[in-house]
Amino acid sequence: MLKVGLTGGIASGKSVVGEMFVTLGAHLIHADQIAHELMQPGEPVYQEVVRSFGPGILNPDGTISRPKLAEVAFGSPNENIASRVEELNRIVHPSVIQMQDQWMEQVGREHPHAVAIVEAALIVEAGAVGRFERLVVVACRPEQRVQRFAQRLKLDLDTARMEVNRRMAAQIPDEEKSKLADYVIDNSGSLDATEKQVREVYGRLKQEAEKSP
Repeated sequence: MLKVGLTGGIASGKSVVGEMFVTLGAHLIHADQIAHELMQPGEPVYQEVVRSFGPGILNPDGTISRPKLAEVAFGSPNENIASRVEELNRIVHPSVIQMQDQWMEQVGREHPHAVAIVEAALIVEAGAVGRFERLVVVACRPEQRVQRFAQRLKLDLDTARMEVNRRMAAQIPDEEKSKLADYVIDNSGSLDATEKQVREVYGRLKQEAEKSP
């Protein structure tokens, strides 16, 4: 089995690329989905997040409001952005990583020559590059990132730009991530162009996976 990390900045198109890999036969898990499950009421991570960030992040039904949590964690441009993001990561990441490892172990047992992909925004920031045998970075142009984020959350462009800039301030730029990558997928063109790159990369990853013991 080949362990692959898939990452990129906010609204770069990681999920789209991930689904393309799945269509070709890869196994994939979303770190964001794991975190979402861990932050459900009753979970230890949920309790610690609420304790650290306060009841103001909760919806009326007691679930965590992800927009409210993001607002508190990322702060305003005039605040120390990284400190609260790092605080959130310290609470959530260990459990997310544990579940990722369990998932990869299961895939390896059931599919010894599989390509197992973990899609996560903060692989580089969390110092987790070494946990993977290959790293794939998805990149796009800055303005595309804003447009995609605006479309996803139904925001006007100015609001989306401010939010993207705020979140990107807590992330390593794509240019720096790309220097660490084994493969970079440019998602700034058409979906067909992106898919062509994904097919080429998957072909190489699959060859490596087939050679694994």
